[in-house]
Amino acid sequence: MAEKTIELVIRRQANPESNPYDEKFVIPYRPNMNVIAALMEIQRNPVNAQGQKTTPVTWDMNCLEEVCGACSMVINGKARQSCSAIIDTLEQPIRLEPMATFPVMRDLQVDRSKMFDNLKRVKAWVPIDGTYDLGPGPRMPEKQRQTAYELSKCMTCGVCLEVCPNVNKNSDFMGAQPISQVRLFNLHPTGKMNKDERLHALMGDGGLAECGNSQNCVKACPKGIPLTTSIAAMNRSANFQLFKSFFGSDYQVN
Repeated sequence: MAEKTIELVIRRQANPESNPYDEKFVIPYRPNMNVIAALMEIQRNPVNAQGQKTTPVTWDMNCLEEVCGACSMVINGKARQSCSAIIDTLEQPIRLEPMATFPVMRDLQVDRSKMFDNLKRVKAWVPIDGTYDLGPGPRMPEKQRQTAYELSKCMTCGVCLEVCPNVNKNSDFMGAQPISQVRLFNLHPTGKMNKDERLHALMGDGGLAECGNSQNCVKACPKGIPLTTSIAAMNRSANFQLFKSFFGSDYQVN
């Protein structure tokens, strides 16, 4: 009997300035392999389907447990994590491409810096002074805690940005991910201190007004985060913030 094999077509690119091209690989099949395991097999023996020696394929990975978000790529036309993409469930030849939303560094590696820059822009953190013991933090109501827990599952994988038609080279839209993180940190009892700053960041260029409400993000999120609910909630808060800023009211935005 012929040995069972796996066929992969990988979009490759030597550096950010070079032209992309497709290269086909055929590797031995093993049960329960994921896409990462297939890429590791190619890395160990970088020979393409024509039997020619080639350079090892490069990609990003870290946890291999769908927690870090580093191994995101487009697999058979769908943006997802390659560590959770099981070979047996994929149609062959398996086509692997880098996410198009981010600049390609090499092969399947992309530069996700703009996603992290947007998190800095909206101050997606809780500012505390760590020079002395603050004691236990304030307690959150259970319903609010449950909402915050769902939002905290974000692993900055970039999939929601990849599937959003409004995140492209002709737009400054920051995407659903930082908007949802604003909601998370504005819910935090201590994070609320910087609530106005975060909302003003969302009200600026590339913020909430740029969302086209395609709702692709919530469908694609691997963690099931309610991204469209977050966008709606932040739109409401931004409207209150607008009136508060205009009238100079001391009204507390919820």
